[in-house]
Amino acid sequence: MTTSITLAGPDALDRVLSLVERNHSEIGIPSDDEGRRRAITPLLNGSPHGAIWLIGPQRAPLGYVLVTFGWSIALGGMEGWVDETFIRPSVRRRGIGTEVLHSVAVALGQGGVKALHARLPIPDPSLIAFCERVGFRQRDGLLVLTDTL
Repeated sequence: MTTSITLAGPDALDRVLSLVERNHSEIGIPSDDEGRRRAITPLLNGSPHGAIWLIGPQRAPLGYVLVTFGWSIALGGMEGWVDETFIRPSVRRRGIGTEVLHSVAVALGQGGVKALHARLPIPDPSLIAFCERVGFRQRDGLLVLTDTL
């Protein structure tokens, strides 16, 4: 792999916050600094509920991947959800996302995760095609619905 990824820790808070703010702004997710800080800090401090990887140089990352974790009896154990992915617009369409998601999937599989799911914000054909290139497939008979609590 030519693109490095690094598991983000507490020292990466400001860099992660900046990238998440850019991502949320770009795709129209309403959020504020304090809300993002409350959501991100536990993940950077080792919460078992998720992890964030920085893409590229640690001091000036190109983006991030956020994976959250759940449990599935049907899949036989832990499952991961790619909850957010962001790559700076200036370096998109260079294969970075493909490399990074493949590396994250391999690492999680080696760690015992049974499946990795991708949440797509809209039915965007190019985004679906990207996910399929990386190895994601639609599961027959499965539709994810959400009750925001």
